[in-house]
Amino acid sequence: MFENLTGRLSDAAKQLSGKGRLTESNIKDTLRQVRLALLEADVALPVVKTFVERIRERALGEEVGKSLTPGQALVKIIHAELVQILGSESVPLDLRAQPPVVVMLAGLQGAGKTTTAAKLARRLIERDKKKVMMVSVDVHRPAAILQLQTLAGEVGSLFCESSADEAPTRIVDRALSEAKRSHVDVLILDTAGRLHVDADMMQEVQAVHAKAAPHETLFVVDSMAGQDAVNAAASFDESLPLTGVVLTKADGDAKGGVALSVREITGKPIRFMGVGEKTDALEAFHPDRMASRILGMGDVLSLVEEIEHKVSKDKTEKLAKKLKKGKGFDLSDLRDQLEQMMNMGGIASMLEKLPLPGSVNPAALKDQANEQKIKRQIAIINSMTPGERRFPKVINGSRKKRIAAGAGQQIQDVNRLLKQHVQMERMMKKMSRGGMKKMMRGMPGGGMPPGGMPPGFR
Repeated sequence: MFENLTGRLSDAAKQLSGKGRLTESNIKDTLRQVRLALLEADVALPVVKTFVERIRERALGEEVGKSLTPGQALVKIIHAELVQILGSESVPLDLRAQPPVVVMLAGLQGAGKTTTAAKLARRLIERDKKKVMMVSVDVHRPAAILQLQTLAGEVGSLFCESSADEAPTRIVDRALSEAKRSHVDVLILDTAGRLHVDADMMQEVQAVHAKAAPHETLFVVDSMAGQDAVNAAASFDESLPLTGVVLTKADGDAKGGVALSVREITGKPIRFMGVGEKTDALEAFHPDRMASRILGMGDVLSLVEEIEHKVSKDKTEKLAKKLKKGKGFDLSDLRDQLEQMMNMGGIASMLEKLPLPGSVNPAALKDQANEQKIKRQIAIINSMTPGERRFPKVINGSRKKRIAAGAGQQIQDVNRLLKQHVQMERMMKKMSRGGMKKMMRGMPGGGMPPGGMPPGFR
């Protein structure tokens, strides 16, 4: 996420190495690099000008403390300004109103409104324990109504049926009545999108807004749409009383221009960020944490929160008890670990949030440990018998051949997985004997097994 911007800003800060303090002459070229980095990232020009000028004002004459080099001092200033431009502090959804609280989603076609509605519903159901209903007023695209109905079943939300021959305002009336009868806490309204901003669309969405009187009106924007997305956000902000923004497809955005522009242009806080296709891939937006990620400092707090919500406590406790009793770490345990890693979005998603040393290339690590490789490893374990999973040492040449054929893989892949299991088993034994401290001492940087990634991820 935002890799291009991260790399360019880091390079700009490095130019100040060896300088005693920040002066107008030695930051001139660095600020030019920052400006180019932001423009290449599709940040709106007015935002770039304001951002660079604020950095210049703060940097000039800034004394470098004993613990800070000029490069570090500039990074600190850039971080503070990024936090400012991204919104200073996170703004959670305001659900303090008479239920059903209506949350309305608006935006252009293809921005991901329907998927975002489902992600938001799941988050409210699982984390906030709310009773949620969803309804689609997209009468122009019957497939959107069916898609939302399918997603409602997937995330455990109620669904108010609608059809293409109904007026959007009539659907809203019926949905509000059904939500009240069903004692729903939150009603999520998915509106129609268009390929571009037009008068008819705005009139329709304004009529729906007037009828629904939503407590929250969120503009859903594709973070990969660049300057068009920022222009659309400004147009919607003029027509609707927006209360926030949801960035979608942020996991595929190497630039980050929309994230940096939309808050400054609309003045509305970014509430959430879509980071994948699955219905649990929606993160709350924290300006300070995002600024750290953009500058390559990681986002450990978000990672910890994600672990708390997505990692099975029952399985973790069961494994801990098993290891404490001296029982081995078998292949079924390895499969559980791999599946939990997949629930976290894979290693690629976790690396986004970890502060990595400058010498480590995150892209290379992601390539070593991509989602497909983890899926293939799970398939190999699933191809084994329960006895083979429990006692891996019985897996001889003929068994390897059968397992590889059953998983559609090569014998070398089975060998790599078995080698990885042996290495992880040793690590687990160290943990059970001396706890985490012993294991961490043997890890360069405190986060990787000796030698870097396990063999199965290479």
